[in-house]
Amino acid sequence: MQLIILSLETSSPVCSVALHDVADGRLIGQSELRLEKSHSTHLTVLIEQLLANTGHALADLAAVAVSDGPGSYTGLRIGAAAAKGLCFALDIPLVAVSTLGALAAQVAAVTAGAEEMLFCPMLDARRMEVYTAIYAHDGQEVLAPAPLILAPGALAEHLAHRRVLCFGNGAAKFQPLVAEQANTGFLAGIEPSAVAVGALGVAAFRRQAFQDVAYYEPFYLKEVYTTTPRS
Repeated sequence: MQLIILSLETSSPVCSVALHDVADGRLIGQSELRLEKSHSTHLTVLIEQLLANTGHALADLAAVAVSDGPGSYTGLRIGAAAAKGLCFALDIPLVAVSTLGALAAQVAAVTAGAEEMLFCPMLDARRMEVYTAIYAHDGQEVLAPAPLILAPGALAEHLAHRRVLCFGNGAAKFQPLVAEQANTGFLAGIEPSAVAVGALGVAAFRRQAFQDVAYYEPFYLKEVYTTTPRS
């Protein structure tokens, strides 16, 4: 029987879903929607349509992989709720995949000479702050995920020794600060994808690295502060 993983990526304005075959890691299908604040109304529709278009049903799923964060608080909550609901209903395991790790793997897989470089995904955390981490080409964590205040000296110890490729929707804020640093490269238009989440999700499934569905919470990285409107 074919084992299939459904992956969900809702950490950014792009809402995407994908299906992978566990046996060989093959991508079966993907779908995404680039509409702001559409996750809550369109995520389940994307899942239903993708399953139908690939000739599968919910009962065929062996697991659900979800983008774990950091990223949009609301987006992560929506993805986690959908993933947990499916896992509860279908009695299948839940896999959590680092948003930054998946983004780095996504870029490393298509970068020539990746073995000689470090990969630095940056997700916008407003003002001059980003959520970031640094990875080697094989996914090894060089700098653990953390919030970072951007300044000219940020990441200097890593930039001094290896070429570092920066990307993600927060990278543009960092580029002018390191314009004179020869070891820094930038890629535009790189966004989180359920395809990358699913590829890492397959590896986690094979390791049986599953989450407790009842208690799983996304990796927000920072506490969320809410305020009460004055009016």
